[in-house]
Amino acid sequence: MTFENNYQNIKKIANTEIGFIEDFMVQNIYTREPLKSHIISFLTAPSKRVRPLLSILFYKSIFGEISNEQLKALCAVELIHNASLVHDDIIDQSETRRGQITTSCQFGNKLGVICGDYLLSIAMKIVTELGSVELLKNFSNTLNKMCVGEINQNFDRFKIGTIDEYTEKSKNKTAYLFETALITPFLINDDNNEKASDFGLNTGIAFQIRDDLLNLTKSDSSKPAKNDIADGIYNAPVIYAQSAEKYADGVEKTRNLLNNYINNAKISVKDLPNNEYKQGLENFLELLGND
Repeated sequence: MTFENNYQNIKKIANTEIGFIEDFMVQNIYTREPLKSHIISFLTAPSKRVRPLLSILFYKSIFGEISNEQLKALCAVELIHNASLVHDDIIDQSETRRGQITTSCQFGNKLGVICGDYLLSIAMKIVTELGSVELLKNFSNTLNKMCVGEINQNFDRFKIGTIDEYTEKSKNKTAYLFETALITPFLINDDNNEKASDFGLNTGIAFQIRDDLLNLTKSDSSKPAKNDIADGIYNAPVIYAQSAEKYADGVEKTRNLLNNYINNAKISVKDLPNNEYKQGLENFLELLGND
């Protein structure tokens, strides 16, 4: 079976909760046509929903259920992720995403920027209305780190950095939002969970490393292979090889790095109760390493 087939089997465990999140996202879109229909179509297009899914599975593995308030907070996580995609499409000059024309391509870059900002504003409105100061602080800090990651990547184009710098960039761009997703249900209850935080951070880094590997080793009709290198974005394979041209020499070490973070994430779920939710988390980690 393919990654997608296996992933969908995991996602089925939380179908009800994911459905709630998707419905709640579109309920909060209040803007004029034709942009409103475009945003709703974009938000409801087939998507992995990785961040809320992992959070739901982790939380339910411990408590067995998750509240609507917690799911609303996870909706805010998903809105932030989607806002970042709208902005990424402007930066990358992408014409399609999820099988449809991008916001910037259809409406222009100016409205594309505003649309991404609009989704961010909805996310922060949801978080504010939930009334948790700690949750609001966490979301604000994560947004700041995401921006810092993109800014640093822009200034570091065509530079071969260090693995530590690459890891920090991966945290900022991707992993901190994973971490936010994992701890969000706990923060709603004025609680925290160090294992959830560790799982989110390690899984997020692994997810970014995997994406960077696929960027160089697999072709995709919407994302040609080696486009990161062409754009001067030198990730782990280039860093290990110390050469943009001979990046293949660094692929094996990058796979080892990926497996290291996957193993760290496995440690974080090892002591969770044995149930279908824990099994879903473990199956997801296996997919990350075997694709």
